[in-house]
Amino acid sequence: MTAEARDFLVEVGTEELPPKALRSLEQAFASGIATGLAKVALKHGALQSFATPRRLAVHVRRLAARQSEQRIERRGPPVTAAFDAAGQPTRAAQAFAASCGTDVRHLERRSAERGEFLYYVGVKPGAAAVDLLAAIVQAALDALPIPRRMRWGAGEAQFVRPVHWVVMLYGREVVAAKVLEKVAGNLTWGHRFHSAKPLRIASPGTYARTLATRGFVVADFAERRARVREQVTAAAGPLGGRAVIGPALLDEVTALVEWPVALAGRFEPRFLQLPREVLIATLEEHQRYFPVERADGALLPCFVAVANIESRDPMRIVAGNQRVIGPRLADAAFFWDQDRKAPLGARIEALDAVTFEARLGSLGDRARRIRALAVQIASSLGQAPEPLARAALLCKCDLLTAMVGEFPELQGVMGGYYAAADGEDGEVAAALREHYLPRAAGDALPLTGVGTVLAVADKLDTLASIFTIGAKPTGTKDPFGLRRAAIGLTRILLEQRLEFDLTALVEQAVRLARADIERIAVTAGRPAAVMPDASTEVYDYVFERLRAQYLEGQLGASEADVRPVTTEMFDAVLATRPASPLQFDARLRALARFLARPEAASLTAANKRVANILKKSGAAAHATIDAALLTVPAERQLYEAVRTLRARVTTALAQRDYAGALAELAGLRPPVDAFFDQVMVMDADPALRANRLALLRDMRELFAGVADLSRLPG
Repeated sequence: MTAEARDFLVEVGTEELPPKALRSLEQAFASGIATGLAKVALKHGALQSFATPRRLAVHVRRLAARQSEQRIERRGPPVTAAFDAAGQPTRAAQAFAASCGTDVRHLERRSAERGEFLYYVGVKPGAAAVDLLAAIVQAALDALPIPRRMRWGAGEAQFVRPVHWVVMLYGREVVAAKVLEKVAGNLTWGHRFHSAKPLRIASPGTYARTLATRGFVVADFAERRARVREQVTAAAGPLGGRAVIGPALLDEVTALVEWPVALAGRFEPRFLQLPREVLIATLEEHQRYFPVERADGALLPCFVAVANIESRDPMRIVAGNQRVIGPRLADAAFFWDQDRKAPLGARIEALDAVTFEARLGSLGDRARRIRALAVQIASSLGQAPEPLARAALLCKCDLLTAMVGEFPELQGVMGGYYAAADGEDGEVAAALREHYLPRAAGDALPLTGVGTVLAVADKLDTLASIFTIGAKPTGTKDPFGLRRAAIGLTRILLEQRLEFDLTALVEQAVRLARADIERIAVTAGRPAAVMPDASTEVYDYVFERLRAQYLEGQLGASEADVRPVTTEMFDAVLATRPASPLQFDARLRALARFLARPEAASLTAANKRVANILKKSGAAAHATIDAALLTVPAERQLYEAVRTLRARVTTALAQRDYAGALAELAGLRPPVDAFFDQVMVMDADPALRANRLALLRDMRELFAGVADLSRLPG
């Protein structure tokens, strides 16, 4: 790092930023600054980002004062064209020299493959950092993940919120720049109420300390998050319990405050009769309060709120919070009582009056499709169909309740409560709670058999029906949650070790969706628009969701035999169209073990060669091999080896012993090597040629039960 390096600070001060997007904005801003510095080759040390409700900032340590010098080489015209017969420079030489900012006599002559050429060799001085920083900052701001930008006042600048100030310092020097129509300076603003005057930042290194000591602002998000957690935990202690601190709520509260102050409050104990999830949703979603629970997990009639001000009379803030939460809880209690006046099953018929998607029909149509799939899955797993049929008809009924209308995140949860209160079978009530699981990455999976099957059926119908109408996700848009459905489906099937023919189920789900689409279209007097290859698209979409999971991890038989999964390995198994994710996983593990064997490289190369021969041959192979036409000892040897292995490989594949099948096939290496050394496949005799192609086809098909080795490198 050059001795001239100094720290750089940029801060953009705004109106209150969207709290749920604050972390992503902070990280994207820091990443954008780092990318911009890399593009212009400005060396620097560590980056530290800051984010509060009213600011985004990045501190770059030891930023070089200017770019390094760049050595430039440019090739000009051939020497034969650069000088005339008298040795004087031609117009071509003079024009090239002028374009390089030099004279012809300063150009070099160099020999190359096609003759001797003129070359310019020079050094371009690096630009000063302060001249590049404005463009880097602007580019980073332009690249922020902001779905919709806004204008304010009479200006043309656009950002997620109105911008009030910009700080840009290189060392103690203010960078002369204008960003988002604000002239950069060294003045920032602290807390909206505790710090009324602007604060001068003397240098980038004093930024966070100045805001904390004089501005009542904890600028570092992680530090502020830790302070919120610590204060909330401490405030819950005197209440006789512990705070329920979910990571999402903790991040959101941290994004709402610059100077956190935790305060404890209470609500009426009678509301504890409400389901736990209802209380937590009311406290967290409506008010951003942290619930408090006893050691046994039962909620206490208490909460912890985090204020953004250090009040001289904190009890007034507490009283205000308590005054607000009372009506919220009273509303939840009212919804609970109203919903309980009719059993959940009484809403089944009403599902037909609620549209799921215009081309796919109502929620009632969807429930009946889920029921048909669930019963089919139950049959394949040997489960009783009755609980699943009942659970499928009830699984969307809670969408019509007042509670779920107020708290959509409680769908399924409330269905379970209402079903249990109505005296429905315990398996049915549990399935209603579980069929949306997993709701997000890392979420729990269904625990009951009925809940697991219902969750699979629900996700299959979502994928099949939406793909059948051609509304698959594009880019970042996924309004029906198909990515979540596919990932949830694969997690359930792999982690619960469920083995059934997913291909057949997808085809059944598409048939059910297609039937509803066509019926609705006929009723509406319009043509039915359906995707002809929806089953294939659903299959491919589901398995593609597995790709990142495998490529980012490691797969192996044991701690001593671990092989990273590559894209080629993944594609080799996917090309064989496994019937289920469980089969896919087993085949991929077997392939990983096989590739560690010494025979793997030779057999992989042979499969690639066979695939190319069969593809380019232009001739049809015999349907069956004619042993009488096997005239060369090497081809007869391969024929006997393939015939001998076929039964053993077929048995291993039937038992899902893919590793065993590949271990058997490893024995083909000697006859395969001998075949390609001694046999001319594309013989002039068409009968011999077709017979040898059939032999290669049969050999390759033995591997196809596990993976297409021709897709592997080698």
